[in-house]
Amino acid sequence: MPSSHSGDDSSGLHTVGTKQEEDHDLEPVELTQSKVERPKSLPREIAFILIICMAQLMTQAGLGQVIAPLHIIGRSFGVEDSPAQLSWFPAAYSLTVGTFILIAGRLGDLYGHKKLFVAGFLWFALWTMLAGFAVYSNPVFFDCCRAFQGIGPAFLLPNGVAILGRAYEPGLRKQMAFSAFGAMAPSGFAFGAAISSLFAEFVWWPWGFWVMAMLCLLLGVASIFLIPHTPAPQFDNTHSFWVRADIAGCITGVSGLVLINFAWNQAPVVGWSNPYVGVLLIIGIILLGIFGQIEKRATFPLVPFSSMTPDLGFILGCVACGWAAFGIWVFYSWQFIEELRGVSPLLGAAQFSPTVISGCIAAFTTGSILHRVPGSVVMMIALGAFCIGSILVGTMPVSQTYWAQLFVSQVVMPWGMDMSFPAATLLLSNAMPRKHQGVAASLVNTIINYSISLALGFAGTIETHVNYGGKDVLRGYRGALYLGIGLAGLGVVLAMFFGLYEHRGSRKNKNHAEDAASSDDKERSPSE
Repeated sequence: MPSSHSGDDSSGLHTVGTKQEEDHDLEPVELTQSKVERPKSLPREIAFILIICMAQLMTQAGLGQVIAPLHIIGRSFGVEDSPAQLSWFPAAYSLTVGTFILIAGRLGDLYGHKKLFVAGFLWFALWTMLAGFAVYSNPVFFDCCRAFQGIGPAFLLPNGVAILGRAYEPGLRKQMAFSAFGAMAPSGFAFGAAISSLFAEFVWWPWGFWVMAMLCLLLGVASIFLIPHTPAPQFDNTHSFWVRADIAGCITGVSGLVLINFAWNQAPVVGWSNPYVGVLLIIGIILLGIFGQIEKRATFPLVPFSSMTPDLGFILGCVACGWAAFGIWVFYSWQFIEELRGVSPLLGAAQFSPTVISGCIAAFTTGSILHRVPGSVVMMIALGAFCIGSILVGTMPVSQTYWAQLFVSQVVMPWGMDMSFPAATLLLSNAMPRKHQGVAASLVNTIINYSISLALGFAGTIETHVNYGGKDVLRGYRGALYLGIGLAGLGVVLAMFFGLYEHRGSRKNKNHAEDAASSDDKERSPSE
């Protein structure tokens, strides 16, 4: 496979076709991204990888910090009996994480990934602190703070992944670095849930946010010293900032994604009969259509469709289905055990702790097999884990012991998270030019976080329509969880089609190689 980096090309994941070499002469070169020199000593390299991994950990901690004490937070605002209002607390955060990642990746490509990474932690700290102070206001202000809080991780994730992508050539070392990054997802969620539950039950829930804010501030300062210097890109001065940053694409793309997501998450609150919900949904779809047309004509598109191939589309589709199922699984698992089983937030955090151990094992197992196993196989295993984990929670009885299904689900689900994320990130990172590393990271993280937020809107709509006006809570939860099972199942089907497509491509390449070898033999025969 043509690779965007020199070096080892033996990875089993290096099966994704890319147009970057064919399109090289067609694309204007607006900047040249140089390689990031990774630290020479092992301790500094470990510290470097760890500080990058903290971006993933804190991002998922930001999700876990509201899902665990959700009803305690809702009680302080007087909305504890409104599931639709409560779902906005995590959804507002994932909405902006998913949408602003596209802009953050492009800005990182233009102005340096380290600068954007540090700024992300500082912004994260500011709005996490303000979210804690929202206790003195109302749930709308808290939702706004959560939305602005999500912009911090949106700057952290693509730029952190891009730094790793520029620091390592394709090979085992790069795979292990990306796997470590992926391992932080379940660990981060469990960390955020535990810290917030501890403060919510024994002190005051805003302290969970204030402690997180202080930690983000410390990490921002530490990243200044631990991340190697990332040389400034060299610009072609013939193009303006408007053109280089694809501002028109940013405005239409982000606006479209926000409006569509807002409509789906607001519908369970006010109902689809409210006219403005449908109007916003239609406007969002129109804006995304305009965004697609702009990207086709843009000199430097926000989403480089010229570098996209059908198999990358399969990969992103698998990621979308799997992580949408994860969003439903994690939200409604907590609602199930807290509302129906009467489990406290802190005990719930303890019950979710197996995800940390299982996630670490899954991540490093994935890192060790990625260079041997085709990407389609990795995706099929990951989506199978998402599907099995969703089925276990979606079918478990209320009075059942924790160890029968919920525990098994906690062990299985991280394999979906920690196989799909590093595999998809590596595939896109290796398939795109170095100058688009921020965009490559943005696409995967956009799909992951936007899918989580949008899926909560889908699930909330189903829940409110099948729970008989809130009288049958279990029926509502089951309906939402069945949607998660369906999405994960769709992902399995997509992964199977991806496998067939990949197998067909490998056979075609093998036949071409055999034909070329046969042709060479015929040319040599007369001379012999």
